[in-house]
Amino acid sequence: MRRLVPLAVIAVIVICGVALFVAIPSSAARMYGPPSPRLSLSQVVQYSIRLLWYDGLLTRPAANDESKLSFTVTHGESVDEIARQLQLAGLISDSGMFRDYLIYTGLDTSIQAGNYRLGPSMSIVDIAHAMQDATPADITFVVLPGWRMEEISLSLPTSGLNITPTDFMKAASGPRPGFDFLVGVRSMEGFLYPDTYTLPRVTTVDQLLDALVRNFALHLTSDLSDGFSRQGLSVYQAVTLASIVERETMHPEEMPMIASVYLNRLKIGMNLDADPTVQYALGYNSIQQTWWTNPLSADDLKFASPYNTYLNPGLPPTPISNPGLDALRAVASPADTNYYYFQAKCDGSGYHVFAKTFQEHLQNLCP
Repeated sequence: MRRLVPLAVIAVIVICGVALFVAIPSSAARMYGPPSPRLSLSQVVQYSIRLLWYDGLLTRPAANDESKLSFTVTHGESVDEIARQLQLAGLISDSGMFRDYLIYTGLDTSIQAGNYRLGPSMSIVDIAHAMQDATPADITFVVLPGWRMEEISLSLPTSGLNITPTDFMKAASGPRPGFDFLVGVRSMEGFLYPDTYTLPRVTTVDQLLDALVRNFALHLTSDLSDGFSRQGLSVYQAVTLASIVERETMHPEEMPMIASVYLNRLKIGMNLDADPTVQYALGYNSIQQTWWTNPLSADDLKFASPYNTYLNPGLPPTPISNPGLDALRAVASPADTNYYYFQAKCDGSGYHVFAKTFQEHLQNLCP
């Protein structure tokens, strides 16, 4: 004779089942956040059980390794394939756990294609959330040789850095403590080293300026400093002259010759007569839409400014651009010449022809 299960026992079983049905998703939600609204109730329970079964492995790194790897997600790539590739790369310990977490949270539908910097010290949860934003943490910032501070500042709005041109110019026009060669120097013109920089997006204006000036300091070797001294120049004077040399030619191999011309002029007290100093004094040309007016008119050469080396002897008050290493080396180790003049060749090559006397110089002028 079969014995019937008491209704009370059945009621207890049902109550316990309902409690578990509620408790498991609640526990998963406390640990990993709310489930995706796209999941059905049975799916919520199913994935909640899976996440709880992993017992914290979702928040543990795959390895104690702080290195970073480049990982690319392509357009249309499936979650299963992404998870498989992550495991193969050693970035996660289990592709199934990664997939389950993505589906539970709904993050599987919002992974962005792009390049990521990921490391095994990141947990599955960390990596899943990192893949929701393909915007790189770092940006590439380029300073070209011969740019003046204004040109650097105007490249900022499209750089990825949250620094305005106004903030940059204000900070760069003030003193920069911590660098011996900048003692007494207020403007950073000339010392913002041209190079390609990899910087965090969150870089501040002060951090940017420190990076540029620090790079200059790294390239200011004893060989350069000794070379400047041999020419009778301080670092500041040498950088000022290099900033002119930088603007005079597009061909680095010519720079030692051009540096020799200007140094020869300085030695005999002859005006530098350097077009770039007039261009710097004139500032932005709204018609040509450039900071470097070209060609210069006869009236331009009469422009009243302490920077106009046609009107004023010696070097201009400050550098007029930010010279690269080739120009700095040219000033430190100029060619040994007795040239006092140079003129652009008439073939449009950008090269120059040099002369010892003014008469020879006149003969080199283009017809």
